[in-house]
Order: sequence, then structure tokens, then C-alpha cells
Amino acid sequence: MPPAQPSVLYVTDLAYQARGRRYCDEDIFLTSRLREDFDLALCHPLDASALMDAFDMVVVRNSGPVLHYAAQYAAFRDRALGSGTRVYTQLTGKADQAGKQYLLDLCSEGYPVIATVDRPEDLGRLPDAAEYVIKPRLGADSIGLEFVTRDRLEGMVFDGVLVQPRIRFRYEVSFYFIDRAFQYALYAPHPDRRWVLERYGPTEADLEFAQRFVDWNDIEHGIQRVDACRTPDGELLLVELEDLNPYLSLDLLDGEARDSFVANMKASLHGLLGAAPSS
Repeated sequence: MPPAQPSVLYVTDLAYQARGRRYCDEDIFLTSRLREDFDLALCHPLDASALMDAFDMVVVRNSGPVLHYAAQYAAFRDRALGSGTRVYTQLTGKADQAGKQYLLDLCSEGYPVIATVDRPEDLGRLPDAAEYVIKPRLGADSIGLEFVTRDRLEGMVFDGVLVQPRIRFRYEVSFYFIDRAFQYALYAPHPDRRWVLERYGPTEADLEFAQRFVDWNDIEHGIQRVDACRTPDGELLLVELEDLNPYLSLDLLDGEARDSFVANMKASLHGLLGAAPSS
């Protein structure tokens, strides 16, 4: 009798409706391939805490914005860390896993990030712009995003929000990583259609830009997506470092690229099984 394969609890919300993306299709594809190496069961994010002790590892994929179930996600996270459960992506991330504070931290450390403030007294640090973006610290999927003029910012109460200038960019581009290794890049050539994506051939400078953020983040095993915008003068600026449950747009890759991604994800999962438990 062949030895049992490692068991994986795959967390996804197959019914979540996202603009321009079909989360369910991506997870149906991924789970069909991961079953080749793992005994696998799917569950909704609200069921993960109750079920995870029966599995060798928990894989959190397209589970939707956690702000919709913040208390339950916090309980899952606390329990996983307390019990040493192996979670993929690892729960050590300093970016979207922990909210948007990282944008302030990276900005203050001189990384190429869109200028970001969270206090009225720091508004002078922002460049002049026709409009500004107000985004919740714990926002996701553009939920709660608001565009305002400068005069609206004066006297505004900064309660759990960040403020950035609205950047007029040429396009947005995303770089996808497994562990700390680059996999592929996609871009949205039309600024008004964020999820109409095409394959993108990054330059060496592009890859150095994205790699800086992945290296800054404290993750050894997991998936990360570096989202950036290309300004009119050619500079790349970080928009988001997604290290919780980034959508991967695997349907836009050819068969060889998808196979490569799946193989590297499997290797990463096996690596996590051999790593020390979460702490």
C-alpha cells in the first residue's frame, strides 16, 4: 500500500464575486493539480479554524477580503500561530497580511512607494495633485476607496485611513513570486481597466524593483504579488504588496507557464512541510 500523501486544507470562497476575476476557476484548476501531490480538501474561510487540526498544512488562497470576516480571521490566525500549524502563505508577512501600515513604513525608509501619510499634520509631505486617494488601513479589493480634492483633506479626521496623491500612470504591472523567486509578470495596458491583463516582459531594472519588496518581506514559503504603477516619466512605484491571498490570473498564462508555476508551488509546499512550525 503506498504511503499516505501529506494532507492539505485548501481555504477558498468559491462563491466570492470579484470584479473582472473568477476566483472559483483559479482554485478549481489549482486544486486539481495539487491533488497529484497532496490529499486535499476545500473549505470556506469561516470553517478553517474548526477543521485545520486534522491536516498537515493549511493553504489560504482566494478567500476574499478578510475585512468581511475580520474577527474569524483573527481567531484563525491566532490559533494557527498558537498551535504551530503550517499555513501557506506563512503568517510572518509584514505587508497586506498586517494591513496597510507597510506603505507608511516603506515610504519612510525611502523605498519607491507612492507617498503615503496617516496624520493631518503630515499632509505637507504629499506632492500637489488634482486628486487624492483615501484608503482604509484594512481595506482590500478597492473597498472603501475614495477620491477627493485637496480642500476636502483640510480638517478631515484621519480615522483608520491613509492618504496618497492620485497618480496619473501609464499602466499598472504585477510581479508574481513563489517564496522569493520571480515567476511571471502581467500588466494592464489600459489604466481604466485594471483586470484586463496581458503578459509583460520585465526588464532587469523592473525585476530589481520587485525583488526589493519581496526580500524586505519576512516570508520564506508562500506566494506574493508586487503591484506597481509606471509613472509618465518611467518610474515604477509600489501600489500594493499582496502577501495574504493574491489572485494569480493563471488563466492568462500558456500551458508551459502554468505547469511551471504549479511545479514551483508544489516544491514550495513540500518545503514548508519540512520547515519549523509557525511561531
